[in-house]
Amino acid sequence: MKKIVILGAGTAGTLMANKLRNELPIDEWKISIVDKEKTHYYQPGFLFIPFGIYKRDDVIKPKSDFFPLGVNVIYSEIEKILPEENRVLLKEGSQVLQYDYLIVATGTKLAPEETPGLKEDLWYKDIFDFYSLEGSVALAEHLKTWQGGKLVVNISELPYKCPVAPLEFVFLADAYFTQRGMRDKVDITLATPLPGAFTKPAATKLLSNLLQEKNISIIPDYNIAEVDNKNKKIVDYAGKEIEFDLLVSIPTNMGDDAIERSGMGDDLNFIPTDKHTLQSQDYKNIFVLGDASNIPTSKAGSVAHFAAEILMENLMCAIEGRPYTASFDGHANCYIVTGNGMGTLIDFNYDTEPLPGTFPLPGVGPFGLLKVTKLNHYGKMIFRWMYCHVLLKGKEMPISTHMSMAGKKLTY
Repeated sequence: MKKIVILGAGTAGTLMANKLRNELPIDEWKISIVDKEKTHYYQPGFLFIPFGIYKRDDVIKPKSDFFPLGVNVIYSEIEKILPEENRVLLKEGSQVLQYDYLIVATGTKLAPEETPGLKEDLWYKDIFDFYSLEGSVALAEHLKTWQGGKLVVNISELPYKCPVAPLEFVFLADAYFTQRGMRDKVDITLATPLPGAFTKPAATKLLSNLLQEKNISIIPDYNIAEVDNKNKKIVDYAGKEIEFDLLVSIPTNMGDDAIERSGMGDDLNFIPTDKHTLQSQDYKNIFVLGDASNIPTSKAGSVAHFAAEILMENLMCAIEGRPYTASFDGHANCYIVTGNGMGTLIDFNYDTEPLPGTFPLPGVGPFGLLKVTKLNHYGKMIFRWMYCHVLLKGKEMPISTHMSMAGKKLTY
């Protein structure tokens, strides 16, 4: 019997387990999936917890709810991958997994310790993250009694999961403090290593205008060097200081420690991956999906979804000894909540920036690209149901895997 091993049972790994079990004969292929956690986290929901929109129980479910029958599920930490031997060692030598093909979907982890002073005296007192369940719940409790002051949201380093989430956070913070009647007591600043609100002109213009309308300051090209806990300020490598009363950090994101132990990653433990085939650049029978790779696109759930379609096709080509027929174009789309029941939407890939238009149907929508509408907000909120009942189960979504120019308007 041939063997496929999937490392990581987050979004990417779970949907691949479902796709593979539906495609490969159960009497010919053993599919194993490995993860140390038994709980599945709906990570986009962490954003809403600090503002009381979601509760803790809204974003957690047992991983077992999403695994198909006939998949061997192993709850264990991964010690290391031995790619030359086609083996995976699990923690403490408890088990050795042999594979014919390996799919690495180990995601990212938060590494606040990478920034001097970030995880010290003020951690979870006046400094929080919202990219973890623990951080978002702690921040929710803190905001209930916070009296206002200087709120600074800082992105520590690129790349990081869901690039629009820090923007959504400051938009939701503006709405939250306005509803509480204390917006005039809160100064909101976004300090980012990016040159602006986003990386491409059309989206940057829209998002910058929204920041200005909401009286949210943005400090671009800010590369944090350290956090001064005593004086409550952050300092960048150029010496620029920003004082805070409440610091919300997007810490450095890194790949799994097992990738480092295996000697397979770059400086941040992300695996060098062919951005079109999703095959490891170093090993022909290893594919990388989702946040674990170093491909130059967003570390977002939509990317894992679109890339999974490509990986599935290319893996079948590899199994059948055919040339690869699928090529990933870096497709990503993101709903962006802008506060007060409104939202916008961007759709882009490696080569094409977010453009105005309609999505997913040309001229019909119902969602508007680079437009602030109520429907876009509903799209974001409805996605949680789609995520659990369609995407994770590996079912077809009503969205093209490759980015389409239909319904989009060129702005240049």
